[in-house]
Amino acid sequence: MPRSEVSRRGALGLKAGEWVVVRSQDEILATLDAHACLDGLPFQPEMFALCGARLRVYMAAHKTCDSSIHRTGGRRMYDTVHLEGGRCDGSAHAGCQADCVFFWKEAWLKRADDSPAPTLLASGAGCTAQRVQAAAKIDDDPANPTWVCQTTVIYEASDPLEWWDVRQYLADVTSGNHSLWHMVKLISRAGYAKLLNIGVGYGILLKFYNSWQKLRGGAPFPTIEGRIRKGQPTPNEILDLAPGEWVEVKSGEEIAATITLAGFNRGMRYDPEMLKYSGNRYRVQQRVDQLIDEKSGKMVRMKSPCIQLENVYCRAEFTPDRLGCPRASNTYWREIWLKRVADSQSDRLEQL
Repeated sequence: MPRSEVSRRGALGLKAGEWVVVRSQDEILATLDAHACLDGLPFQPEMFALCGARLRVYMAAHKTCDSSIHRTGGRRMYDTVHLEGGRCDGSAHAGCQADCVFFWKEAWLKRADDSPAPTLLASGAGCTAQRVQAAAKIDDDPANPTWVCQTTVIYEASDPLEWWDVRQYLADVTSGNHSLWHMVKLISRAGYAKLLNIGVGYGILLKFYNSWQKLRGGAPFPTIEGRIRKGQPTPNEILDLAPGEWVEVKSGEEIAATITLAGFNRGMRYDPEMLKYSGNRYRVQQRVDQLIDEKSGKMVRMKSPCIQLENVYCRAEFTPDRLGCPRASNTYWREIWLKRVADSQSDRLEQL
């Protein structure tokens, strides 16, 4: 998606940790086109509630990932950031519970210090708040409309980004998203992953890596292979978990016994990025009953229990095609991948 002059004029070059103020509703509306977008990225109705808020930049969104729509991997973005505390509550999207992080064009923000803000260039489209609301839904089916949000159009609002383009990793460091040492570790692991995926010395490389990690007290290489063959049913377990309860994520070995060779359990994929959370304890944030499918834009109702845990996101630390992605997408958990922590244990965790 080409950068518009509106975006260029509103660019701030923000870095992780900087404080910003969200511009007023009228200022933001002036930047939007007839489809309530800036450079193909929609301003969602849920974002209006943050106008005037003072927030800190979580990470610069100079890149993101397409892991669901066309599965192209990394995508390049421009003049965009993620803010702390800026996640979608789904109130304008029929109660979608995906809890996605917002993408903020820098033209919609200004620095919180006294430095002069860039003079915005109006798009001239005359977009209104009503148009922003209307753009969130396509009434193609009264019983099951198609929903439009930043997540469903992220492919169109971004450009291709190959994993081997080193400029992105330099930007990860210079933007403050990650330290140089952290990126060195991620790139080293990604190199291992590429070799393992093509079968070069698989057993030797894996054994060497895991032995080294054991010596230094680190985690083994995040690889997991499901044991259930295609066409065979996957097991289910009902815990009836409620928000606020504490759980422990089962080991990779235990989870591998519940997923197919392709990594699915009852239609839900177990992402290898989730393996880092095994053995740790977290609090249940919510039971996810429905969310918008990124590819179709249709609301999907869960047939089997789906759990979201507090502050447990994809950190993009192991998958080469989305290495260092700042999107912090939610991870979703089958109850069979979790075990309830006893009350006495959860009381101790509350005190930490």
